[in-house]
Amino acid sequence: MEVELDYTKSAQQNAEAYFERAKSSERKRDGAERAAGRLEQQLSRLEKESVVRKEVRKKRESEWYEKFYWFFTSTGLLAIGGRSAQQNEEVVAKYFQHGDLFFHASIFGASVVILKKGEGAPQQARDEAAQFAACFSKAWETGQSSVDVFAAKHGQVSKSEGKGYLATGSFLISGEREWHKGVRLELAAAVEESTVSLQKQMGSQYAYISLSPLEVHVDTGRLAIMPFTAYAASGKAKGLRLLPGKTKKSDAAKQIAKRLGYGDVDYIMQHLPPGGFEIG
Repeated sequence: MEVELDYTKSAQQNAEAYFERAKSSERKRDGAERAAGRLEQQLSRLEKESVVRKEVRKKRESEWYEKFYWFFTSTGLLAIGGRSAQQNEEVVAKYFQHGDLFFHASIFGASVVILKKGEGAPQQARDEAAQFAACFSKAWETGQSSVDVFAAKHGQVSKSEGKGYLATGSFLISGEREWHKGVRLELAAAVEESTVSLQKQMGSQYAYISLSPLEVHVDTGRLAIMPFTAYAASGKAKGLRLLPGKTKKSDAAKQIAKRLGYGDVDYIMQHLPPGGFEIG
């Protein structure tokens, strides 16, 4: 073994120099070990948070109305629409009540949209429901920019035409209708999320602890497809404008998921109207 000595120093001085070098190396080693320990703790915390986030999103239970087309008006009223002729029957048979309004585009092949408590709703909410009904109609698939929409009260809607019952998804409308002329086909896609205090939401199944020790992020896990008028009135910052276009529905759903950071492409697919899209 070779030992490097400073000939200008005595044997005692050389020994002391080697001792200081050894102490310095030991301190550096101890510091590196402490830093590695802190890094491991941070990585472990991040990994645990990531797991919690994934578990929380899997636990989210859909609301009953999410099996239909749905949105909440800027005034807080629920509107639901059938995604098929069978669902059109269901929304009318099970969820259309006195005080609600029935919306339908004036075109063959359209979703029945029920605005809950629609009779007493302000004009803004009715206009939003009319735009929703316009978008979820054949008019979107055929690339139209606008279509007329009518609304009717509960007592005006029937399945009977005197000689028998109408086909599945078809209804007889009597009396004077409320018309919305030239309704523009325009939707918005927006993610619903918020941040609240840790103390209030520790028991929430939708909450996960963030890096901030005093906050909890509440992820409802829902992406709402709504009429653009409702989106504009709501003041939501994070959203996309959707118009009839040439992008395939499946590709549009992937783009929406990527741009909004939303992982469930199938959910988006289920809540978009048939046809092509232009994403703004």
